[in-house]
Amino acid sequence: MRPPSGIDPGSVWAQRLRQLERRLRTKEERIVVLETENAALHLKLAEYQGFARRSTNEVLQLYSAHGQQQKLQRSSVVTQLRGSIKRLKQDLKSLRSFALELSKDFQRQSKTYLYQVLTAVQEIQLQNEALQMFQIKAFDLEQSLQEVTERYEKEKQKRRALHNSLVELRGNIRVHCRIRPLLPFDTAAGHSISQDRQRSFSEKVAYAVDDETVLVKCSRPGHASINKTFQFERVYSASESQDAVFADVAPLLTSLLDGYNVCIMAYGQTGSGKTYTMLGPQLEENFAFSLEDELELGIIPRAAQEVFRLISEKPPGSYWVEVSVVEVYNNEIFDLLAKDSCGKVFGVKRDVVTTREGKNDVPLLTHETVENASEFLHLVNRGLQLRVRHPTLVHAHSSRSHLVVTLTITTIISEDNCGTSWEDEQTSQRLNKEVSCTFPQKMRDNKSTSSSRASSPAQLEATEKLKQVKTRLQLVDLAGSECVGMSGVTGAVLRETSFINRSLSALADVLGAIAEQRSHVPYRNSKLTRLLQDSIGGDAKLLVMLCISPDQKYLTESMQSLGFGTRARQVQRGQVKKKNFPVPSKAK
Repeated sequence: MRPPSGIDPGSVWAQRLRQLERRLRTKEERIVVLETENAALHLKLAEYQGFARRSTNEVLQLYSAHGQQQKLQRSSVVTQLRGSIKRLKQDLKSLRSFALELSKDFQRQSKTYLYQVLTAVQEIQLQNEALQMFQIKAFDLEQSLQEVTERYEKEKQKRRALHNSLVELRGNIRVHCRIRPLLPFDTAAGHSISQDRQRSFSEKVAYAVDDETVLVKCSRPGHASINKTFQFERVYSASESQDAVFADVAPLLTSLLDGYNVCIMAYGQTGSGKTYTMLGPQLEENFAFSLEDELELGIIPRAAQEVFRLISEKPPGSYWVEVSVVEVYNNEIFDLLAKDSCGKVFGVKRDVVTTREGKNDVPLLTHETVENASEFLHLVNRGLQLRVRHPTLVHAHSSRSHLVVTLTITTIISEDNCGTSWEDEQTSQRLNKEVSCTFPQKMRDNKSTSSSRASSPAQLEATEKLKQVKTRLQLVDLAGSECVGMSGVTGAVLRETSFINRSLSALADVLGAIAEQRSHVPYRNSKLTRLLQDSIGGDAKLLVMLCISPDQKYLTESMQSLGFGTRARQVQRGQVKKKNFPVPSKAK
């Protein structure tokens, strides 16, 4: 075939060649498809041939079986077997279908569980990452909290130091509050109360919110509960130890040797833990406090140990210590260290008088000189055996008197010590040592004339240049206020309760008068207030240790004690005066 004129023969043939190549490729693809189909058909043919061979074998088997069946048709057993085989085939068919469904269900469930496991793994990974982030944040927050806590503690210490300075300047009374734990006799006390009311009363209503705040839940039947808070210089929870209580008292004892009088008194209802706080656990047979467990010792024995420890750091012979123990019972003062002509200790009635200097004094009061804490504690224990006690429904060993233990420290100083040099101070200390042994002797007897005659002129001159300065530590365990209906007292014990409550009321009246700055302060309304007049009136650093019970049935008494402490904090007595201690100048 010849191409038309005007057309390039090469392009025509090239186009023709491409068409033929496409057809060739198409034919080749068709051949591949046919070959694939042919191979598949060959496979099917082989499969059918195998099937035919099996079918032939089966047919032969069936023929042989048919021949045998014909032989067995006459037997009834064959019929039964046929029925059984038929049933078995049906069961097998149903079993196959069930197995198939079970397999399909297992595959579906396995896929589902696998997906759930993968999802859970992913979630755990995400949670682990989030947990790590939270741990990092928590660590940062803990560090921040620790820093804030440290700053808070520092600021609280600064605030407490400033508050103490303010208390010193104003002459305020320091008030600490201690909440005792619930005790077994709380549920046994008050037998006159019905059991239902007693169960409702055995409930804790007073709590230490922090170390400066007391929270009291006040509730009455049919009324909503009201929370009242009270602020004090220090609040001790039921779990805090005697060590913690004394740690806040110890700084006052340093003031004692710096020339200040100090008074520490425990106030509260009967059974609230005053005697335990002041003395520690007491022995049942003689009511003396036990010295075996040092951790349980109260303020009085610990204060004695601390005072003698502080004295041991001073120059030898420059201090000596005397102790007196009195009780105020039924508005009468009794000397618990007085002895009869045979040396037997018995309580002797004393009285309070006002000296020319306007101070209160107890004439003929026994002052025993002690050289260490053991001697001091022995004398206090001896006096405690004479202290009046009677059991009540509230407290089996209720103290029926106010106990006042006075520790007087006499300091020997030189009158011309002010402005002296360091060498002069050393000379003065040496003179103190030489003559210090004469001062206690003068305090015990009136033989100063003969001893002065026996002294050399140098000692007489040195003695005249020395001066005695007395500071006093009063440790007061007040008797507890009582509700007569709850304590169940009668007769003489009821009379004791009346005197106790009147003396405590007189103490509250005195503090109220000082707080309101009245012109007249009723110290003379009670022997207790007269005995403590110098300490209460501003001549001493005064610490009141409130002791309260957390139990619901003592709520009224606890509120009265907390109110007393609140009023005591408001008292401003002016700055406490320091005894006339010279201030030596530094060496040039």
